[in-house]
Amino acid sequence: MNLERLKDIESEFLEVYPKAFKDEKLLVMVKKFNPEKLEEVAKDYFQKENFSQPQLICEGFMKVISRSPMVSIFDKAKLRDALKTMDIYQKDMLSIELYELIHGNKKLGFEGLVEFLSQYNLAKWTLVTLVPYALKRKREYFVKPTTTKMIINYLELEDLTYNPRPTYEFYKSYSKALSSIKKEVKKSLLFDNAAFTGFLKMGIEICEER
Repeated sequence: MNLERLKDIESEFLEVYPKAFKDEKLLVMVKKFNPEKLEEVAKDYFQKENFSQPQLICEGFMKVISRSPMVSIFDKAKLRDALKTMDIYQKDMLSIELYELIHGNKKLGFEGLVEFLSQYNLAKWTLVTLVPYALKRKREYFVKPTTTKMIINYLELEDLTYNPRPTYEFYKSYSKALSSIKKEVKKSLLFDNAAFTGFLKMGIEICEER
């Protein structure tokens, strides 16, 4: 990690937004993303007892994805169309992979969800990582391709090679790197993990403009 660059990002960001995510200039964005509501919806749908109802779990998956402005409209539409074509067996399989990801073996669930979604050309980082983030916003990370590549390159994160197809190995290593970075910045920047990577992206953009 290039610590000097990280400190530059922090300094430049806080110069523009002195109160970090409580700054008036950012409050509109925070309200638009409304992560608290996203968490509420996710926790309501993905309770353990609900997994006996695959239809409900699939509905919840779509609901969480559709509520987030961090997922492209194109991918939301493709997922909605895919769910409409699934029979009860396929919905049950999707439900099983989500259960593993959330309540069981995370690695198996992550890889299983990627394999399942790949049948519909939907094995996207945003679709795989949004639900874990929504449920544990200060522990799990939402992976957005452009932001991820920007952070890796600008902060010179070693041994991390981004690939468009999600892998658990990369997710685990990237999460570890981000958690280390969090220890080096002020607490005001740690609103939640999506906001944290958003701060890094905006800070990098400010630095590159100057």
